[in-house]
Amino acid sequence: MTAINRSCPRSGRPVAEDSLTTYRGKVVGFCNPGCRDDFAANVGDRPKDRAYFDALIAEDAAAAPASSRATSPAGTGEALPADAQVRPPLPPFDLEGALRKVRAAEDAWNTRDPARVALAYSEDSRWRNRSEFIAGRTQIEAFLRRKWAREHEYRLIKEYWAHADNRIAVRFAYEWHDDDGQWFRSYGNENWEFDSRGLMRVRHASINDVAVDEVERVMRWQAGPRPQDHPGLSELVL
Repeated sequence: MTAINRSCPRSGRPVAEDSLTTYRGKVVGFCNPGCRDDFAANVGDRPKDRAYFDALIAEDAAAAPASSRATSPAGTGEALPADAQVRPPLPPFDLEGALRKVRAAEDAWNTRDPARVALAYSEDSRWRNRSEFIAGRTQIEAFLRRKWAREHEYRLIKEYWAHADNRIAVRFAYEWHDDDGQWFRSYGNENWEFDSRGLMRVRHASINDVAVDEVERVMRWQAGPRPQDHPGLSELVL
């Protein structure tokens, strides 16, 4: 069986083969059996999961030319293309959803995969990153390729700051070194705004770099997402 969704509606992680169930006659998936079993046993009490799957089902149903647009998953009335990507959690965010969104963004950036990271942003996403202004996924991906070609052994930690409706504010720090082996810790703040599909359509990032010695590094996990038991920024007093 193949699920209609590629990402878990709760964590944003890839669907696991052992975590499939059915909803409205469609195969749907989660990232682990626990989430699958919880949804299957409490479908009526899981409105966010249902909204995510309902949006995907609506997109499938909209394949006919006469009905090539689906209803917004957030219930806002915004029309979406039949092939629109949905990236949970969806706005308006509660605290749990905002925290999940922040961690999902951190995990994605720690892959240092420009093409993968760019998919979390809307096709017309607008950025201000430091003094650089960027528009659209193509420019976002190109920017990320330049960034990670220069910032070696990159490790990032993000931390939730505040949220309201479809906006989230975060602070972050990341460590990296340049071609000469000089290490830096970069500190920043971001303001995010999302569309009804859960894709980020606006990102403002202000960042400052501080040179550090190698022995001062605190982000030393193996390449990839930060381990769940690794301390965050507040615990590290950064």
